[in-house]
Amino acid sequence: MNPLHTQPPSAVLLDDFVCVRPWRPDDAEALHRVAEESLRTVSPWISWLDPIRSLADSQRWIADSGELWSAASQYRFGIFDAEDPHHLLGGIGLNHLNPTHRIANLGYWVRTSTVGRGIATRASLLVARFGLTELGLGRIEIITATDNAASHRVAEKVGAVFEGVQRNRLRMHGAWIPARMYSLVPEDLR
Repeated sequence: MNPLHTQPPSAVLLDDFVCVRPWRPDDAEALHRVAEESLRTVSPWISWLDPIRSLADSQRWIADSGELWSAASQYRFGIFDAEDPHHLLGGIGLNHLNPTHRIANLGYWVRTSTVGRGIATRASLLVARFGLTELGLGRIEIITATDNAASHRVAEKVGAVFEGVQRNRLRMHGAWIPARMYSLVPEDLR
């Protein structure tokens, strides 16, 4: 089984449409701009985006991303246009890693102006493959609020198996909410 990486990979994950790579310090301005554009549509489902209100917030978040990667506790990536590697499309990551059982959660978001183009699905497939092969994970979970139909569609499009609704699974904006649990295991990518 592969050990969990402690340094960001030098190579990027890409297909013919998206380029997924670890965040770099020079991405801070784009992250700030895209977070501001998408706050209203994304924040109901992703509470961590709320605090990214300034360029300094984005810089801190990206610096934290590198530290978390080094600690092998989270793997955060930016999603960029494959033809224009500076055009930020969203973000994706593996978090809530359980190194004993080799499990992680996959979370994703796409900027408001690019919703509906299959970006989250493409990026999710790339990051799931990275997690299940490069990191040696045995299971990736996708946990989505029961009201988040767009995330349900992404999970289904990547071939994740729906395992049920879990009560009080997420805490969003101060309230407990139920969530749908999906999973991917190595066999699902073959």
